[in-house]
Amino acid sequence: MSRFGLLILVTFLTGTSVGSFSSASLAQSVSGQQGEAVSRIRQVVVYGNQRLEVGTIQSYLLLGPGDPFNPQLIDLSLKTLFATGLFADISISENNGALVVSVVENPIINRVIFEGSRALKEDKLRDEVEAQPRAIFTRARVQSDVQRIVELYRQAGRFAATVTPKIAEQPQNRVDLIFEISEGPVTDVRRINFVGNVIFTDSELRRILATEESRWWKLLTSNDNYDPDRMEYDRELLRQFYGDKGYADFRVVSSVAELTPDRKNFFITFTIDEGVKYKFGDISVTTELDALDTEILESLVSIKPGSLYKNKSIDNAVDGLTFAAGATGYAFVEVRPNRKRNRDERTVDLTFAVNEGPRVYLERIDIVGNTRTLDKVVRREVQLVEGDAFNRALLDRSRNLIRRLGFFKEVEITEQAGSRPDRAVVVVTVEEQPTGELSLGAGFSSIDSFLLDISISERNFRGRGQFLRFAITASTRRRSVDIRFTEPRFLGRNMSAGFDLFNIRSNFLREANFQTESFGGGVRLGLPITANSSLFLRYTLRNDTITAPRTIRTDVFGNPVRDANGNFTFICTASAQICSQIGARLTSLVGFTLRWDRKNDPISPTRGFDLSLDQDFAGFGGDVKFLRTRVQGNVYRGLIKDFILSGHVDAGFITGWGGRDVRINDRFFKGGLSFRGFDIAGIGARVVELVPDGNGGFTQVGRDALGGKAYAIGSVELEFPVGLPEEYGIRGALFSEFGTLGLLDASDKVVANSTRFVIEDRLSLRATAGVSIFWDSPFGPVRFDFSNVFKSEAFDDVRTFRFSQTTRF
Repeated sequence: MSRFGLLILVTFLTGTSVGSFSSASLAQSVSGQQGEAVSRIRQVVVYGNQRLEVGTIQSYLLLGPGDPFNPQLIDLSLKTLFATGLFADISISENNGALVVSVVENPIINRVIFEGSRALKEDKLRDEVEAQPRAIFTRARVQSDVQRIVELYRQAGRFAATVTPKIAEQPQNRVDLIFEISEGPVTDVRRINFVGNVIFTDSELRRILATEESRWWKLLTSNDNYDPDRMEYDRELLRQFYGDKGYADFRVVSSVAELTPDRKNFFITFTIDEGVKYKFGDISVTTELDALDTEILESLVSIKPGSLYKNKSIDNAVDGLTFAAGATGYAFVEVRPNRKRNRDERTVDLTFAVNEGPRVYLERIDIVGNTRTLDKVVRREVQLVEGDAFNRALLDRSRNLIRRLGFFKEVEITEQAGSRPDRAVVVVTVEEQPTGELSLGAGFSSIDSFLLDISISERNFRGRGQFLRFAITASTRRRSVDIRFTEPRFLGRNMSAGFDLFNIRSNFLREANFQTESFGGGVRLGLPITANSSLFLRYTLRNDTITAPRTIRTDVFGNPVRDANGNFTFICTASAQICSQIGARLTSLVGFTLRWDRKNDPISPTRGFDLSLDQDFAGFGGDVKFLRTRVQGNVYRGLIKDFILSGHVDAGFITGWGGRDVRINDRFFKGGLSFRGFDIAGIGARVVELVPDGNGGFTQVGRDALGGKAYAIGSVELEFPVGLPEEYGIRGALFSEFGTLGLLDASDKVVANSTRFVIEDRLSLRATAGVSIFWDSPFGPVRFDFSNVFKSEAFDDVRTFRFSQTTRF
């Protein structure tokens, strides 16, 4: 570096003008020429350096051999050396024509040690401090790190924490830097007070805040510790609360946190001005965009004049207008709500100005946080590509599509400034979550015993978004081997394809007195129709074998009867309706599923609906002929905070054709998770035994379940928080389910002994109500269902409790 460059560096570090240095040097030079001969530097000698080369130190000096001794330049050289931060002490002197520079180098940090840190992990402290091993030790940096550590403890609610830095000298001018930490007690929030509130009580306002008052039973929450950032968030929560209650003039005058003398507790006081309650006045929309019709835009605003003023309603209207303009083709649109308060009438007039904003195009799309999932899996769900016009509506839809994959716990899409004012960088930040699933299901019935169900699946196979499931299920009711594979982007196109292979043995001996064994396979193809609808096609070929209990046939003397080959002959001991179904049949069917999804969120919807229509046609070859139709629908509506009301409907019908009746394994069986309050196959047509009651009457005892060709089940559910901290992952739901199942072919209603057995085939109403508890446990989702059946038939199979669990990996 030239001396002039060093002069500029010193100017930057000290703030002294270059002109003053030049004038001083010039004056010194002139005085030297006019007076006696000037003493000049013969050599530069450096003492005390250990790690640094002599040439490196000399390069920071503003004068050298041959230059006259200049006190000002010597002083500036001294400041330059100190400004490097490499030295603890420096002195510059003259000795027999030599410029002697004596230095004491700052030591090198060998280790950074934290003593006494129990509340905060060392990794968090190391990330915060600037001092690192092999860095140069300076006192200024250490004091700065002390302040950073103290601030971390304050954020953790420990305002009495103190940090004392110490050093332990090591050989070769190295030191161990030790931060001795006295954490002190947790500083709790003893009391939260409000001044100026008239409409709402202190207790009502405290429930709104994120900060909580400390109580002895709040052992697993940290919200009762004082945090200045959380307090600022509380101010915003108060504004939102009052703003959604009609108080447009509300403001937080001040928020003060007072620390007690013992530094153990805080008293927080919010001073507020509630103002008066407003209603919405005139609502209008203005725009300068030719393609937008103001009347249509006004019809999209759900705010009605005379309704209660709510900031949330304004935000929703802005989102709706932005989306509508984006769907029309205006990617660069700004919607500004202009408020006009009529204080005498206590109304707020709103005018939404919809105008075109600055044109911005996508420069780059970055995917961040996908440690396992390939970039292309996320990128193909983004509805924009580099070079497209920025469109908020399409980005919001992209976020929902990425969340719908089910691979990520969190998905956020943010924008950053690009290399030019008209360029933007879109950053898709994801947080991976387990996509493998080890499923464990268990249940308890008032009639049956404990059952177990295990399967394993991977929804993001090899990080490519492929679905692979290999299930080996073993329970008292079901044994199966099931292999499924789905490629979501078949041949690189926006359509899915997959195949299924299965071998399933189902035991319905207790419910219906028969067993089935099915093996076969199928292929599937799915493709989108519109942005919210899709079509799935399938073909399945399977062989179904039905068996029933049997015993050796005997003659009138009790001797076994043999056939012509000497083998024992058997007789079916089940009902005639079951025995007539015994045998193997080949089923060849084609089908489709049409889905329409308008939910606002694919994982946790709070409004919207979804519908699906399924149809299967069996008879393209094989031995079975039927047409089966199913319709399912769900609707969601968020009520107050975290309360979600939902309705569900599920209906189906199957009928044979070509003179064929519907086999029992193709009928509908409902109960268990499909109708809470009843066991699997707990409702529907059934063989009923008439048992004499001793009083000349009969008691109906349900025997073999026969299912039905038609069913319709509806349910209403209110999901709600249970009052525990959100990190516990526990929620509850009140539910009511109602529906019916039945309708058999005429041949299935005939009984041989009508005095003892009858076929009950009533499409009668069943209804239940109860509560479900959902727990997102460390082992996976756990669900408990408690049901009360208040409408049923005497022969139905009731289950009042069910438990299920899924473990993810």
